[in-house]
Amino acid sequence: MTKQRTLKEGFSLKGKGLYTDQEVNVIFLPAPVDHGYKICRVDLPGKPMIDATIEYVRITEGGTVLSINDIIQVGMFRHVLAALYSCGIDNCLIHVDAPEFPVMDGSSIGFVKKINEVGIDEQDKERIYYTLGDKIEYIDEGAGSHLILLPADSFGVYVQIMFESEVLNVQSAKLNNMSEFAEQIA
Repeated sequence: MTKQRTLKEGFSLKGKGLYTDQEVNVIFLPAPVDHGYKICRVDLPGKPMIDATIEYVRITEGGTVLSINDIIQVGMFRHVLAALYSCGIDNCLIHVDAPEFPVMDGSSIGFVKKINEVGIDEQDKERIYYTLGDKIEYIDEGAGSHLILLPADSFGVYVQIMFESEVLNVQSAKLNNMSEFAEQIA
């Protein structure tokens, strides 16, 4: 078993929001065990917090938005969560002062570099894993999506996307091990 992990120290980044075009400040802070990823909207009264979990996903067309209601929401967070997860961070408190994260260069690499720069602290509690027992298949005919999860001894992802376009038809990516994320995907 491996232990939960958090950032060794906090760090901040700033950049433009893709949809709002406003200057966005984001601060990543170490968090205690079992905290998970929580996003605090420091620009709103009471500084409300949103757990970065599937329960709060409200909009997925054109981008993913976490929302508690029409006011407390945050978008453009997927690259941030991908960076945290790929670096093995289980617990992080994130302060953001806008309804979206900065787009940076459009990738996760800037976040990955900052996480590696500040370092990672191992915490005193075991990490909890979800183990898939049987194949899970999901098809969304309306969206044209097809998802298959297969049991395996190690983590890996294969993704393929197909467009009905002569210019951009089939694209695919493969991640055999999370250690490849920074170089191959981020």
